[in-house]
Amino acid sequence: MRARLISSLFLRFWLVLLTALVLTGPAQARGSMDGLDVVQIDQLPREAQQTMALIRQGGPFPYPKDGAVFGNYEGVLPKQKRGYYHEFTVPTPRARNRGARRIVSGGDPRSSGEYYYTSDHYKTFRRVHD
Repeated sequence: MRARLISSLFLRFWLVLLTALVLTGPAQARGSMDGLDVVQIDQLPREAQQTMALIRQGGPFPYPKDGAVFGNYEGVLPKQKRGYYHEFTVPTPRARNRGARRIVSGGDPRSSGEYYYTSDHYKTFRRVHD
């Protein structure tokens, strides 16, 4: 009898968990498929949203290093061949230099749909979702 009760509770637990995952969607329940947190584009700072618009239209970019290859030396982003990722500066108000904020794109920056935002100079990333 006790074993049947435990089995029934265990089954109910998994059904509730599965229902929650189906209702909330995998990206919200567990982050993106690459294990990074997800941020909606409209939740990014205004400057990051403007940088995203520039990336998608192909520029013009305000910083000479915008569009440079990002090496992913920290290994935080999914592993890809060198040259796959490109970085773009997100202006930081009151910063005397480029600041710490960047958007990194995967593939073709204009059309891939694969974008990552960092506010701490590559220590952490969040995948940008439309």
